[in-house]
Amino acid sequence: MTDISNLEKHTPMMRQYLTMKAAHPDMLLFYRMGDFYELFHDDAKKASEMLGISLTARGKSGGDPIPMAGIPYHAVEGYLAKLVQIGQSVAICEQIGDPATSKGPVERKVVRIVTPGTLTDEALLQERQDNLLAAVYQGKIGYGYATLDVASGRFVICELETQEALEAELQRTNS
Repeated sequence: MTDISNLEKHTPMMRQYLTMKAAHPDMLLFYRMGDFYELFHDDAKKASEMLGISLTARGKSGGDPIPMAGIPYHAVEGYLAKLVQIGQSVAICEQIGDPATSKGPVERKVVRIVTPGTLTDEALLQERQDNLLAAVYQGKIGYGYATLDVASGRFVICELETQEALEAELQRTNS
């Protein structure tokens, strides 16, 4: 990750990007610029490998070349689906200010976070497969086990007396 301890050496746009990225360090940051979501620095390198997209460069900031990769905004759902399937979380940063009236970088903010564990967007869920969120509780006399299918809303809860019974239920719901 690029050092953000001295933001003054970066361009205003890159300062904005680095500040947003620092708030979401473990996610790829899709940074909206016009008709594209751009990724910079380590995110660009990582996305290039994961998605098979071109890695280029966008000028310099702080004296160093800026690795860059991008995807068209209208194709974002397909790329998100691929990233979620391989376990990658993404923060989506949109332009919320008006480019015509902005002095400096257009105001932006993260408006959506997509993670494999909290996925509920129908466009990204796999069809013909349960999309379960599960929880296990170990009590004094057994186990509680609950599942929620985020696609259908089906919620199931059960009590199990032994670890073997819990393992059997986990195996059953994992099939």
